[in-house]
Formats: sequence, structure tokens, C-alpha cells
Amino acid sequence: MNPTTKIGYARVSAPDQSLDLQTQALAQAGCYQTYADHGVTGRTMARPQLEACLKALRPGDTLVVWKLDRLGRNVKGLSELLETLENKGVFFSSLTEGIDTSTPVGKMMFHIIASLAEMESNLISERTRAGLAAMKAKNGGNGAGPGRPLKLSVAQRGQLVRMRSEVNPQTGRVWSLRELAAFFGVGVSTVVRCLEK
Repeated sequence: MNPTTKIGYARVSAPDQSLDLQTQALAQAGCYQTYADHGVTGRTMARPQLEACLKALRPGDTLVVWKLDRLGRNVKGLSELLETLENKGVFFSSLTEGIDTSTPVGKMMFHIIASLAEMESNLISERTRAGLAAMKAKNGGNGAGPGRPLKLSVAQRGQLVRMRSEVNPQTGRVWSLRELAAFFGVGVSTVVRCLEK
């Protein structure tokens, strides 16, 4: 490698996401090598391939990303990373935002866009928490969250628990698990789970 090598870094958060768009853009930008973290959050700066990438960078090199939020999503971590790069004599470039830290304006843009990336991440988390709270309220505060809806309401579960110790008028015996399941139109395993809670 010569002293002005471009080294790329790519990241996706979810395991089912593709890195192709980023890696192709980095190759077209002239990156000698690209490191990629797959299925890793941008909220932490401790990522195996990012660490390997930082070790590979030499003075005069440029770290290139497709978009700043691929590098990280919190201002503190990104600012510390920029300082680390500056101390190593390494420049930073983001293809999408046109950031180039070899200029004073580029350094300023880095910090502005890092702040926006953190804000976007916080807004996404806030909306997710609000959505989960709304779902919980809609389900009567029974703790039901995302996923399969409950088969029995809170009232039905209470009725099932009471009936388990009562006599079935049709048989003259205490309700069996199978009879309770047939009465409520659910499987025996659902009845067992309700009784265990």
C-alpha cells in the first residue's frame, strides 16, 4: 500500500440486510480494501471489522464510508474516532454527504452530520418505545407486546382459572384440561399456560 491509500468501511445493522450497495460504492470510489461489519449496531464503536480497519490505516490514508451513520450513530463515539484518525494522520471521507476531513469545512460537516445521525437514531428509538407502549395500552396493559395476539383475554383467563376448581355441570366432575380447552376454543397447552401464570 502506498501512503495515500483509501480504505473502506461498511456496516449493516440487521443480519438480513445487504452490504452490496455500500461495498460497490466504496470500490467505485477507489478503495484498496473494504472492511465490513454485518448485523452490528451503529450505537457501539466496538466492532470487530471497524477495529481491524483502524489498525490497517496508516498516516496519509483516507477512511472512506458510504454514509456517516454506517460508521456510527452517536456524536461522542464519532468525535472520538475522528480525533483518533487525526492523531494517526488519517483523513476521513463520506461519499453520500461529501465529507472530507482534509479541509476545515469537512471537519465541521463531520460534526454536524454526526449530530444529525445521533438525533435520527434517538428518534427511531423513541418512536419504537412509544409504539410498544401504545400496543401495551391497546391490549389492556396485560404485557402483550409485538408478536402473536393473545388467544384469551384477561377476563377469559380469570374465568378459566376459576372454572378449573369448579364442577362441570355436564359431567358432574371438576373441569378437565381438555374440557376447558374445548369450552374456550383453544388448545390444551394454552389452558396449561394460563393456569401456570
